[in-house]
Amino acid sequence: MRVKIEEIQDKGLELNEAIAPKVIDEALEKSPGFKRQGPSTLKARFKRLSGRVLLDAAFDAHVAAPCKRCDKPVELEVPVKFALTLVPAAPRRDDDESDGEDDGKSPRAGSFKIDDADSEPFDGKTIEVDPIVREQLLLALPVSVLCQDDCKGLCTVCGQDLNERECGCERKVVDIRLAKLKDIKLN
Repeated sequence: MRVKIEEIQDKGLELNEAIAPKVIDEALEKSPGFKRQGPSTLKARFKRLSGRVLLDAAFDAHVAAPCKRCDKPVELEVPVKFALTLVPAAPRRDDDESDGEDDGKSPRAGSFKIDDADSEPFDGKTIEVDPIVREQLLLALPVSVLCQDDCKGLCTVCGQDLNERECGCERKVVDIRLAKLKDIKLN
């Protein structure tokens, strides 16, 4: 998905477009276990302001991921809402030998101005929306997924799903380094 700067009039530009499944799939490749479950629609508003473009957007990603305790698939609707300031990228100078990557060795490595925290560079003519959508989806994905808040998980001995039934295994594991301490008798 691309937006040309000349398409953004004084009143702004509103988009209500389906996100290509490929964009969601590419984002989820970087998060093992997550899979796309359905279509997503991007609702975005672009507004030009002093050479910059303000972007307010939202979409819901329909995904599935395994429960972290019992490994059952869980379907989720991940709300993604973000606001960015898109700024024209500074032209690259011929004497600049860097390839744009931060090698961590320069005195300014990893540093930025606080005003740049919610800024995204673009070429000044077109805005590539797909990379922004991928990045914002990755930021919105939950760290862990549970099928239910009180999920009991799997038995560590036999692998039985403890949400379905108890297995009767002795799951209390004693650390062999501390096993001798149980024989100590206190007066």
